[in-house]
Amino acid sequence: MSEPILKIENLSKSYSLGKRDVQALSGINLQVNKGEFVSIMGPSGSGKTTLLNVLGCLDKPTGGKVFLDGVDIASLPEKELYKIRRSKVGFVFQTFNLLPYLNARENVEIPMECVGTQKNERSQKANGLLKSVSLEGREEHRPHRLSAGEQQRVAIARALANDPAIILADEPTGNLDGKNKQDIVKLLANLNINNGTTIIMVTHDSQAAAQSERILLLKDGKISREKQGLLLAKKKLLCPYCGSKVQPDETRCPSCKKALRQEEEEF
Repeated sequence: MSEPILKIENLSKSYSLGKRDVQALSGINLQVNKGEFVSIMGPSGSGKTTLLNVLGCLDKPTGGKVFLDGVDIASLPEKELYKIRRSKVGFVFQTFNLLPYLNARENVEIPMECVGTQKNERSQKANGLLKSVSLEGREEHRPHRLSAGEQQRVAIARALANDPAIILADEPTGNLDGKNKQDIVKLLANLNINNGTTIIMVTHDSQAAAQSERILLLKDGKISREKQGLLLAKKKLLCPYCGSKVQPDETRCPSCKKALRQEEEEF
């Protein structure tokens, strides 16, 4: 059985807004095992971003415990949280957050430079990561010469630079058109299946969420529902509709002929 890479116990987070307290997160309990791909959905104001900020050591909880790779990050001071952020967590943002004056390879090298990796090693690894996200030959291009989909691929390569324990993706398809959206979700799923990369993705897109392994619905700061995504069936090489054997690269079940993806639906 896979070991937990993330364990949350009775997590809460509140903010002071004028004279009143706002409860952003309340009593959240969650375990994510190593190698899982989990999506988090919910309406605006449900606490998705707050939860991701806490998991990414960008914010501290009001109460509860958060164990990331065995370390209770909820109890750490800021100087220790910084070390966790740079070595244990890879971030993928909706707006890419690439530095415009650096080329693709240099953007991917930034996290490695922060931990003292030597220049030659940084360049070699960055080139390899860009190749792994299908950007070989685009290493010297600055962001303005890359499409939105290509910029997000650079951002994913950058997130992988320090071999993090977990990738946190905040609306990674939010600024992309339909084709690029599908390509980025497929890339994340393939990283999860082929490399065992642990991913937590916040998204409003139910089709994107369906391609993950487990889908959580956050409502009023609490996990209100959970359901299985299509990736779990794909990992087991079983059609989620009829149970027949399928191959990892198949887009339709050879038996029932249904597409191995999920149409837009209400959670």
